[in-house]
Amino acid sequence: MFQPLLEAGLRQIMYRLVRPLLSKGVSLNLQRKLIRQAYRTSVAPRSVRFTRSTLGQVPVLRALANPRSAGTIVYLHGGGYILGSATTHKGIAGHLAKLTGCEVIIPDYRLAPEHPYPAAPDDAEAVYRALIEEGKTEQKIAIAGDSAGGGLALVLAMRLRDHGFQSPSSITCFSPWTDLTSQQLYAPECEPVLHGSWVFKAAKMYAGEDALTNPMISPVFGDLKGLPPTLIQAGSQEILLNDATRLAEAAKAAQVDVTLEIYNSLWHVFQTHSAQLERASDALVVAAKHIRHHLAE
Repeated sequence: MFQPLLEAGLRQIMYRLVRPLLSKGVSLNLQRKLIRQAYRTSVAPRSVRFTRSTLGQVPVLRALANPRSAGTIVYLHGGGYILGSATTHKGIAGHLAKLTGCEVIIPDYRLAPEHPYPAAPDDAEAVYRALIEEGKTEQKIAIAGDSAGGGLALVLAMRLRDHGFQSPSSITCFSPWTDLTSQQLYAPECEPVLHGSWVFKAAKMYAGEDALTNPMISPVFGDLKGLPPTLIQAGSQEILLNDATRLAEAAKAAQVDVTLEIYNSLWHVFQTHSAQLERASDALVVAAKHIRHHLAE
């Protein structure tokens, strides 16, 4: 009985407190401040140690639960490319660090509109290249991300492929934002987090003068051939559900080893509640198994 009640309570909190923040009537500066406070409820396990450093001239936050790291995860945070930071996503990154035994690297990539495309993928690639220069091998590095960070993870993988790098070991996408045109948004009966108008406004801020159909902005339109095994998780109560299902279809058509999981009655990036919700914890366990399975021994 307790978990269904908790789900209902969290859904109402998201709908009444978080969703109103993500509206056109709230200034971006205020949104950034308030979202930082909202993410305080996403707590990392106490066993995870966080340190700050720089990779490829990009500030990063490192999360490590086991001194003998099993590999490295580059985790790209969400926030529509205009919100969020490594700090806001300490919770979900910390849980992945504990569950996988990997070091999780969270880049503080530059945000729009101050730094529109291609600042975010440039920073993500700079961090990845720096890891390779440190001596990490591609098959010991996984890429993951949520929302905009999920789309950015795909863009990073495509850029690495096009620049002659071997593929990372896997990709994990939580509620990925893959089509910034907003032309095929899903219409759930209940959407506790996102407004379509806010999503489109964020897309225009990020894309700047570039077309929203640019595959390096909206990866669902891109060439996905050669990408590594990919896990996609989404909730049934989110307007980005079609972004996840269309990505899975495109990946399958490109012969990518892809798995799509849709969690009924859950919302956008519900995995951030893994410290409270059992189904969110279960989803992260699945993601951790996916990551560990594909890391080279």
